[in-house]
Amino acid sequence: MFLHSFRLLVLTTLCLLSFNTLAENSTSIPGYKIHHNAIPSASLDPGIANQYHIQRSKYRGMLNVSVIKEIPDTTGKAVSAIILAKAVNIRGQLISIPMRKVSEPNAIYYIGEFRIADQETLDFTLEVKPAGETRFYTAKLKQQFFID
Repeated sequence: MFLHSFRLLVLTTLCLLSFNTLAENSTSIPGYKIHHNAIPSASLDPGIANQYHIQRSKYRGMLNVSVIKEIPDTTGKAVSAIILAKAVNIRGQLISIPMRKVSEPNAIYYIGEFRIADQETLDFTLEVKPAGETRFYTAKLKQQFFID
């Protein structure tokens, strides 16, 4: 039951985002689609956060990345990848974000945690190398965080 809960949480989070933001949450590269989003970890259900060992806090963010191999006439297949993640804030400070792999039946996610401040905007850069590929591809996203 918990194995699919995280996937459901991520899909629910994506559905709550505006259409403009949603359009920015994936990057197409040759043969693959990289899905990425960043959310405040405090918005996670406590049980889900505990299951995946994610620290819930209004001062912590979570980056979620998945790589889907495009297969004609299907929704694609989740694949393993090397994910290198970093973010830069408005002051130009570099934040390295260690990513860890979460595998479920039919799904593979990479999760990273980082500190956030109220109204902080982070520019994320992801370097992604799908399993079996010879090069890294770049994906970018920008997210502003609000602390209640």
